[in-house]
Amino acid sequence: MNMIFLPGASGNTEFWQPLMDLLPEQDGKTVIAYPSFGGYGDHANVNNFLDLQRYVLDRISQPSIIVAQSMGGIFAVQAALQKPDLVDALVLVATSGGVDLSTFNVADWRKDYQQTFDVPDWFVQPQVYLDNLLYKIECPVLLIWGDADPISPVAIGQYLHGKIILSELHVIQQGQHDLAQLHADQVAFLLQAFIEKIMSIEE
Repeated sequence: MNMIFLPGASGNTEFWQPLMDLLPEQDGKTVIAYPSFGGYGDHANVNNFLDLQRYVLDRISQPSIIVAQSMGGIFAVQAALQKPDLVDALVLVATSGGVDLSTFNVADWRKDYQQTFDVPDWFVQPQVYLDNLLYKIECPVLLIWGDADPISPVAIGQYLHGKIILSELHVIQQGQHDLAQLHADQVAFLLQAFIEKIMSIEE
């Protein structure tokens, strides 16, 4: 089983390491680094959000499960919509998934984010809304949320669960926005059970 991991807005590829260490060694695991993020150099063809999205999707070249954290969920959802033949499943962890957040009670992370991380200004500017396209996602989707996350509250996970046909939602107690890292054991358990379920259906 090939898995592609997408970081959140910090671009920190090491975020996924605790989880990947708990997954079977025979599984293929790739983390896509974002140019200009997380200490990675610029790329001549990545100058705005859509460029970055194109860059990420171009690196999905074989059937894979896409595992995405936070803002990476936008790219994951776009991959499922634009490359359905290469996306076996999605795992969305504490993400917006391209949802219009104006109706949700969420903490504004953008100001602190820009002060904490050295990243392009254009990354926090675009508003990408995919709400009306979520029903088109046909692959299985695992939604993992924390009940103590002010940035992506459980209500967003519930909203996505209602919009995406083949989805299941799991809530981790006391999980905050970095739950995939701090609660990697629980996330690994859910992910492996999800994969086993997919494989049994395919057989």
